[in-house]
Amino acid sequence: MEDQQPGSGDLTTEDHATADRPRRRFSWRRSKRTAEEPGIEAREVVDTAPAAEAPKAPMGKAARAAKAEPAQPEPDEAETETAEVSEEQASEDSVDEAAEEPASEEPAVMVPHRPASKGMIAAAAAASVVFIGASAFAGAMVQPYLAERALVATKLDIARTATDAITALWTYTPDDMNTLADRATVFLGGDFADEYRRYIDAIVEPNKQAQVTNTTQVMGAAVESVSPPSIPTEATALVYTNSVATSPVTKNIPALRYLSYRLTMQRDGGEWRITRMSTITSFDLTPQL
Repeated sequence: MEDQQPGSGDLTTEDHATADRPRRRFSWRRSKRTAEEPGIEAREVVDTAPAAEAPKAPMGKAARAAKAEPAQPEPDEAETETAEVSEEQASEDSVDEAAEEPASEEPAVMVPHRPASKGMIAAAAAASVVFIGASAFAGAMVQPYLAERALVATKLDIARTATDAITALWTYTPDDMNTLADRATVFLGGDFADEYRRYIDAIVEPNKQAQVTNTTQVMGAAVESVSPPSIPTEATALVYTNSVATSPVTKNIPALRYLSYRLTMQRDGGEWRITRMSTITSFDLTPQL
């Protein structure tokens, strides 16, 4: 009986043969063999043998410190700025698109015309009548008020003119007696201007010789009548005065007189002129020695 060699499928014989082999320190051969065996992937083999270390080269302190600190990856600034610009551009594009989108217009709804009812027409007519009546009433009330104010202003003007006229007509000194008629002309009108001039011319010389000084002070003035009230052209005024005359002939003892006048005045353009003057009262209050 001949000896038979064990076949490749006899695991027992192979295990003994493998066990009889001496173990190696380095496993790269075993890894190579294992990679060559069928059914085992090469990626599962891990070389656990430490690699041969290369001789260290001498280095300085700065190199050792740089080697000890691991270099950390720095972000790419250009890529970051590009990403930010892209985001801003995207937001601006979205805003522009939203602005360019036309607003949705609602379709116009046509409503049939409805004529106004009788009640609405009556209410509008009543409101119009009330408005017209109120306007007419306001106008009727305002017109008398404005006319009254205009009349009051006219009376004040007449009283002021009468006061100035009487003061100018009966106030004089021996030095200005000659120009008294000329000064008084601006307040006189009609025939009364001539009458007053003749009267002053008659008393100029005697008063200058006696050195008479006369002072007239108006104590009060009032408008008696104005006609017509709408557009006054004629008026009557009352003026109350105190007159004081002094002269060296009477030892400068003042002659006191209380006089009141009624003045008839007419309007000449924008000015009032005295056309007539009459004495109402005259009281001599001069002390008798």
